[in-house]
Formats: sequence, structure tokens, C-alpha cells
Amino acid sequence: MNTLEIKGGWNITKGKLKQKWAKLTDDDLQYVEGKQDELIGRMQKRTGETREAIEKATKE
Repeated sequence: MNTLEIKGGWNITKGKLKQKWAKLTDDDLQYVEGKQDELIGRMQKRTGETREAIEKATKE
């Protein structure tokens, strides 16, 4: 898998996350670059969802 494929996959995932949780901003989603735990924490704070629910949604 090359860098372009990885970025394309991330863009698809970001779109799905924004569809599910519209309150998320682009700034929130940029935390994934090396900071997955911080991203999940931000998502929990903004959405009130559990970590498990967020992790499940990001794998769909």
C-alpha cells in the first residue's frame, strides 16, 4: 500500500466520521496524524460516545 492509497483511505474514513458525528471539525480529525488517542478523546468529548463505540464506527 502506498502513501496515496493510505491518504485516500483516511479521506474516506474522515467523510464517514463527519457523516456520523457532524459536530467534528477538520481540526479535530487532523489529530489522527500520530495522535490516535487524542483524536478518540476529542471525539468522546464532542459526541459523548464511548471509546468502544467510536472505535467500532471507525472500523466500519
